[in-house]
Amino acid sequence: MKIFIFDRDTWQEIYGSIRKNKLRTGITIVGVMWGIFLLVVLLGAAKGMENNFNKMFGNFATNSVFIWGQQTSEPFKGFQAGKRIDLKMSDVENLRREIDGIEMVVPRHRSQSLVVKDFKSGNIGIFGDFPEFDKVQKVNLEYGRFINDDDILNKRKVCVIEDETYKQLFDVGEQAIGQYIKINDVNYLVVGHYKNKMQMGGPGGGIHIPFSTFSQVYNRGDGIGWMMVTGKMDYDIKQMEADAKLMLRNLHRVHPEDERAFGSFNLGNEIKKITGFLTGMQFLTWFVGIATLIAGVFAIGNILLITVKERTQEIGIRRALGAKPGEIRKQIVLESIFLTTIAGSLGIIFGGLILMIIDATLTGGENPVLNNPTVNIPVVMIAYGFLVVMGTMIGLIPAQVAVSVRPIEALRDE
Repeated sequence: MKIFIFDRDTWQEIYGSIRKNKLRTGITIVGVMWGIFLLVVLLGAAKGMENNFNKMFGNFATNSVFIWGQQTSEPFKGFQAGKRIDLKMSDVENLRREIDGIEMVVPRHRSQSLVVKDFKSGNIGIFGDFPEFDKVQKVNLEYGRFINDDDILNKRKVCVIEDETYKQLFDVGEQAIGQYIKINDVNYLVVGHYKNKMQMGGPGGGIHIPFSTFSQVYNRGDGIGWMMVTGKMDYDIKQMEADAKLMLRNLHRVHPEDERAFGSFNLGNEIKKITGFLTGMQFLTWFVGIATLIAGVFAIGNILLITVKERTQEIGIRRALGAKPGEIRKQIVLESIFLTTIAGSLGIIFGGLILMIIDATLTGGENPVLNNPTVNIPVVMIAYGFLVVMGTMIGLIPAQVAVSVRPIEALRDE
């Protein structure tokens, strides 16, 4: 006894049916293929945007805000508008002690300086940092170490260089660790070399030295350039930003409603906005893709209904010759499954090709729109399985119509 799905006669009948309606069948396959094609491409694009977003913000702690001093815009307590606000180390301690939900407050310095190594030089950004900086923005060390507590305590002249700085000052393959570079004619020992994954603009390259060393060499006293404030995950970083700026206004005798005295960038709030956008885009992608898939599958059902109507006499003859209703039903359902399988496979193949083309053309350069647009294989298989199940279910409708016609009536049909 032959298994129905491997029956040659069954497939010949399916092929004959498709051949009689080439244009109609081709349009139907394209409709179903477009659904899964659209789903694959849109999901890949959404993933590419998410990857690009993660690359842009590097390894920053997501629940963080940056605060720096500016100029006042309103007079207050004898001070005229335009007073320059300089943040102090005491501000850092006050925020740590008084603001609920704060996890870390990391002060930083920055200056642009001439850096020389033998006959190579460059104007490079110099950062004064504490070891805690590595916790709020993970430093991806390739060699060596980052700044430690002993460096801060002893005001050591050591530095950690970024990969772009390494390329400017050292030969390819040269080991930087243990060598000295000159920053404003002062020798610093290179103790670390890292690759910066952050792409938020600004000059390329960077050198980190101990915060205490920076303050001494650049005569900054107890001042700081800006501070990075990170909050605990269950705290509202936007409210924490407002509380921190309010306290700083009180400490520096600034009008309570002066919004210009302190600048800030709330990374946590911006990340929430972008994350919400990406979530919405993924939801829209699934909605559009599944809706298109369903529309295509229903088109297959309609095509099969028309085919059944056109083959009424043929079905009547087969029934009269002894074909069982189950055999007729299985053939119609198998035809539906075959069409959805072919359409789904083509949609996945063409979708994958488009993502490869996008990856080759839109992910290069300094500011790519997408980064590694891909789709998880399990997600594609779920969509593919959904398509086949829907094709099977929709095929039952014309199959039932085919077997419900009595042979004698089918033979009379013209």
